[in-house]
Amino acid sequence: MKTTAFNSIHKKLGAKMVEFAGYEMPIEYSGIKDEHMTVRESVGVFDVSHMGEFWVKGPKALDLVAKITSNDPRILTLGQAQYSCFPNGKGGIVDDLLVYYYEPEKYMLVVNAANIEKDWNWVVQQNEEIGAELENASDEISQLAIQGPKATGVLQKLTDVNLSEIKFYTFVTDKFAGVDEVIISATGYTGAGGFELYFRNNVAEQIWNAIFEAGAEAGIKPVGLAARDTLRLEMGYCLYGNDIDDTTSPLEAGLGWITKFNNGREFIDREFLTMQKNEGVTRRLRGFVLNGRGIPRHGYELVNSDGETIGEVTSGTMSPVLNKGIGMGYVAKEYSAFGTGIFVKIRNKVIPAEIVKFPFI
Repeated sequence: MKTTAFNSIHKKLGAKMVEFAGYEMPIEYSGIKDEHMTVRESVGVFDVSHMGEFWVKGPKALDLVAKITSNDPRILTLGQAQYSCFPNGKGGIVDDLLVYYYEPEKYMLVVNAANIEKDWNWVVQQNEEIGAELENASDEISQLAIQGPKATGVLQKLTDVNLSEIKFYTFVTDKFAGVDEVIISATGYTGAGGFELYFRNNVAEQIWNAIFEAGAEAGIKPVGLAARDTLRLEMGYCLYGNDIDDTTSPLEAGLGWITKFNNGREFIDREFLTMQKNEGVTRRLRGFVLNGRGIPRHGYELVNSDGETIGEVTSGTMSPVLNKGIGMGYVAKEYSAFGTGIFVKIRNKVIPAEIVKFPFI
């Protein structure tokens, strides 16, 4: 199993460690609900160093990124980041990712930990005819996500950069906690606000200690992968492998907003996705809230009032904020209108639920 630069810290803090995407990672520290509410109400820190980072460089860099991603990187200005996905050439998704316009002719692609090798092979394959310069820096870069309403105040103590001026989905590279060339990015996957920091592995401990010292009076806590999952689910954010994969199109998944057809850009699956946009899809990814007791889990059946299968749960949990069972799943188009009543099969029971808009909270 691989480890991140923070592995010994997690163990000293008594984290429950599990194997995730080939890494030994903390799944929880003080408990999922406590960690979840810390992020919603105060500030929490996630080790997300298992994520992958690819550099795309040189005069052909933009040509490659524009070909392989669904969003349009040509509209980015320096210092902007963009949520996007890699269409797979068959109407599905290789992965979802962030695209950073780092410098002229230099982009950073941040991909999911479980897909690093698959994504790297895909990017290399697509680059054969284009010839951009590629570097897989996944093993050299550490990443922390500092999330929650108090995150900006805590981090501001550690840098001269005015963090409140860094707009959502923009970033700067500057000095942080005495360390040069830290990427300070106003991104995150919790919906609670905050930043993601990228830096070299050899300064990881220094940065962790500085953040926890600065955040002590705000009640800062480390947060594991379990609460990361419940936080993203309350916002209706997709998790690769559950809600999106090689068999789901971005349009079915409600990711039409990151699928851009403007200015005649040729990108992978453009024709298929244009057809789906024009003709519509037969199923949609939707959120639902349970109106009875129970917790929906991945793979549970979604049925109509006659007990006929209309879809299945892709992600589900007990929402710590709502104190209700919430979930996401693909449902047949005729059941996708907001307010539609559906049912979730939980063991031998059929629990009523309602289709709702994202986010849940």
